[in-house]
Amino acid sequence: MSIESTNPATGEVVDTFDETSSGDREAHLDRAVETFEEWSETPIERRQRLLSAAADVLRENSAEYAELMTKEMGKPIGQARDEVEKCAWVCDYYAEHAAEHLDDEVIASEPEARTLLSYEPLGPILAIMPWNFPFWQVFRFAAPNLAAGNVGLLKHASNVPGCARAIEDVFREAGFPEGAFTTLLISSSEIDEVIEDDRIAGVTITGSDGAGRSVAETAGSQLKKNVLELGGSDPFVVLEDAPMEKTVETAVQARLINNGQSCIAAKRFVVVDEVYDEFLERFVEEMDAQTVGDPMDEETDIGPQAREDLAEELHEQVEKTLEAGGECRLGGEPMDRDGAFYPPTVLTDVPEDAPADQEELFGPVATVFRVPDEEAAIEKANDTRFGLGASVWTEDLERGERVARQFESGLAFVNELVKSDPRLPFGGVKDSGYGRELARDGIREFVNRKTIWVQGDAGEETEMVE
Repeated sequence: MSIESTNPATGEVVDTFDETSSGDREAHLDRAVETFEEWSETPIERRQRLLSAAADVLRENSAEYAELMTKEMGKPIGQARDEVEKCAWVCDYYAEHAAEHLDDEVIASEPEARTLLSYEPLGPILAIMPWNFPFWQVFRFAAPNLAAGNVGLLKHASNVPGCARAIEDVFREAGFPEGAFTTLLISSSEIDEVIEDDRIAGVTITGSDGAGRSVAETAGSQLKKNVLELGGSDPFVVLEDAPMEKTVETAVQARLINNGQSCIAAKRFVVVDEVYDEFLERFVEEMDAQTVGDPMDEETDIGPQAREDLAEELHEQVEKTLEAGGECRLGGEPMDRDGAFYPPTVLTDVPEDAPADQEELFGPVATVFRVPDEEAAIEKANDTRFGLGASVWTEDLERGERVARQFESGLAFVNELVKSDPRLPFGGVKDSGYGRELARDGIREFVNRKTIWVQGDAGEETEMVE
């Protein structure tokens, strides 16, 4: 069977790829195991050098990779170039810090003993990745895990097969051994079988909470380590002393980045009554000023949704919210043009239990809530089954940090939009998943934290304890 990638801005077929056959899948899994034996014993200094080479390949081919992303899933071309650069950055980060993060950790114990933690790779890791950041989501998994001595197998989203192949080529061109990173162009129906395969040591997924539950159930039944990076409905809390100009400018960016299709995008804007009217007026004006159009055009702020069905699903959530009593202050209707375009949309007066209150809206739709005060803002911010990111806006930094500590989220920002950074752990709580990517925490997720005890006086009897 073949897989087509389709340009969501035009409906034209970008390219066609052959699915990975069952025979080829078996060969790839065998190769991954063989390569792991070699790769895990490769000095970490060489692994770091190869990651640095991967960063060079990314930068040398930035224009090509950016255009591919834009054609396959509609990301504005400038944001696509930024994504390639961020992938190079995460490779640079682990090329510099991997050895430090994986160095033995000596722990004090008995006077005559040396005790330590050793961080050792697990084996082939399956990565199930989404289409919205088709390069970045993969590289934030691949860079730390390849540095740690694991090998990776990628099951990418079906609408970005070209990106999947291109990423595999990056590592091949950088000099990684065959089998260190392999793309499997397989259907979702085959995922459980791969997870259950004895040759797979662990699995990570970035996707919906439904997909995460399914993967966790299968991995758990096999007692395999798993990391879940799932959806979010991030609150953006505006207090009465917020620096309004910066707050509104960032609010628009935080909602519309990547055409609004980001797990850590601000989706619920929780504004205290004292500044609600001012914020709403300025926010609607700025949202309306954004340019929707051809994502290959440098002047475009918002491109299409990644697929027609995703735009339809988003509009259905908007319609149901309005039917429940919500108000539409901007947008709210699919655009009358070819392609999966949806306009910047602002909803207010959204009742509890409406889709815009309870569900993740994965597109350029913002929901603005009015609350009486800070206490109510925190309560509303936490009134969600998700717990990925959150931000608060205030002139008082001590107040901001105090509020940030009360968010039920894995990430909390004061006077900044929620974002990922190779230097900082990334992940959520509640229905947003568990585990962490990036920084030291990320490189230690798929390793064996082995306790080693070296007794100095072998002739002395010791009490046997468990």
